[in-house]
Amino acid sequence: MVELPRLQFSSSLGPDLVRAAPAYVRFIRNRVRESEAWLLLTALGIGAAAGVMARLLNFASDWLHEMLFGIPYGERLSALTHPLGWKLVWLPIGGLLLGLFTWLWRKQYPRPIVDPVEANALRGGAMSFRDSLVLAAQTLISNGFGASVGLEAAYAQLGGGLASSLGMKLKTRRTDLRTLVGAGSGASIAAAFGAPLTGAFYAFELIMGSYTVASLAPVVGACLTGYLAERALGGVPSLIEPTQVSLSTSDYLVCAALGLIAAPVGIAIMRLVNLVEATLQRMRVPRLVQPMVGGIAAACLAVWTPEVLASGHGALQNHLTHPGELWPVSADFLLKAGASIICLGCGFRGGLFFASLMLGALLGQMYWFTLVLAGAPQIPDMTVTALVGMAALAAGVVGGPLTMSFLVLETTGDIKLAGATLAATLMCSLVVRRFFGYSFSTWRFHLRGETIRSAHDVGRIRSLTAGKMMRQNPPTALASITLAEFRRRHPLGSTPRVVLLDNEGRYAGIVLTADAFAPDRDEAAHAGALAINRALALRADTNVKDAMRAFESSHSDELAVVDGQGAVLGLLTETYAARRYAEELEKTRQELVGES
Repeated sequence: MVELPRLQFSSSLGPDLVRAAPAYVRFIRNRVRESEAWLLLTALGIGAAAGVMARLLNFASDWLHEMLFGIPYGERLSALTHPLGWKLVWLPIGGLLLGLFTWLWRKQYPRPIVDPVEANALRGGAMSFRDSLVLAAQTLISNGFGASVGLEAAYAQLGGGLASSLGMKLKTRRTDLRTLVGAGSGASIAAAFGAPLTGAFYAFELIMGSYTVASLAPVVGACLTGYLAERALGGVPSLIEPTQVSLSTSDYLVCAALGLIAAPVGIAIMRLVNLVEATLQRMRVPRLVQPMVGGIAAACLAVWTPEVLASGHGALQNHLTHPGELWPVSADFLLKAGASIICLGCGFRGGLFFASLMLGALLGQMYWFTLVLAGAPQIPDMTVTALVGMAALAAGVVGGPLTMSFLVLETTGDIKLAGATLAATLMCSLVVRRFFGYSFSTWRFHLRGETIRSAHDVGRIRSLTAGKMMRQNPPTALASITLAEFRRRHPLGSTPRVVLLDNEGRYAGIVLTADAFAPDRDEAAHAGALAINRALALRADTNVKDAMRAFESSHSDELAVVDGQGAVLGLLTETYAARRYAEELEKTRQELVGES
């Protein structure tokens, strides 16, 4: 228990407070680690701060649109109906500015910026708030200058980065830090969309990868405070006015079929982004100017319609409230998809969250027109297919079926429509996972060489390496000594195994002591003749899963751990590695069920 120092109310209160600050920090740190109520209070504060940051980011983006493109206050850039003419030059200018900013940052800090999904999957929730501010600035430049990307990546990054920074200062446990990162990111999304349940399930499905009773209160509480803080600062308009629809059984089947159609569309969009990146690399376009090239291409598409610019909030609202005809809607779909793919593939920062919502709504309208032209006997209203398509495609691309279903529920207030949406999002997610296996964020990790498919905590297993588990200073002997000398130095019963070294001190295999004392052995023979696993050893950074595979493939009970030059660092046995592996799996299981 930390006993807080008593402050004397006098003119020296300032210096006294400074001297007492470490004790107060320790007091708060201990309370957060010991009490779920204090963890909840911390999450509530993070949620409120995340809501404020989301509102400031929105304000900065709108201000840039007003200043650069001359749109009236309160209007959306993508909702404009008149051509922008020469003002489209801001897209390549913004691309050049982004390229220069990113080049200067990478020159000083070459490592990639860790996002909340990667932080929770591999790093126990640890991420840098400074890096988060940089990513938010990159996203703001991209969106503010009109690139066809959303701000959602910046929302989640700022909320998660703030939560991680505070959690690390409070030295919270690994589980609690991951929960706070999910709470901060979810609160930002809740504030941005005016939908607290959407933000909460965004945290559970995408940022944390699991749901537990212990994490429910902090995450939901943070999303509520984030939503309330954003509303207190001006709020966000709804995508569509609340509505009630009547759906038959056949309508649910029609919506589920739309989910099946949305799946290959989402896969194609994700793969095309990578195709653009690979094409630029093959053409050897410098990274510094890649965003400018993307800005030029996006400006050419925006000549046809300003709907392709920025996130697309205004364009989505227009399409939901004033549906168009088949061919104009199809053209808008292709132009928006092309602009988003080009901008992301060329290096603009942002995400596909809102772009997939808009593209899904257009896909739903195209689906409705197709059913009408095919003479379908009974189909739901176009608004239904637009909202269901919006959620389905976003679920396939972003990876959160419940998140998108709750977005429709909180937007429309219609539980029946939410049920039809859930059917479509589940169908789309299942097909994407079966035939592709990734969401857009985890697909980007895959292209970088990572193997994670969700935010589920695999960092605990990865951090358990052979170097941490090995027994140091194992008994060694030169491979060139005779068996008689080996028996003299290592009597039977002294050690079960001995690591052999060559004349230069490098690893040369392992000899089992019992095998060396077999009665039919020639004592004049070299000990190296009995060595096993001469060419098989573990590196210090080999994680426990790979080590277990090595034990299984070699049919060995022990393996040496060596460095890059072959020098022996230690010895690892399968029995000990299996026990430590089981312990870490049990800790992970306890976190999943809320027992930790």
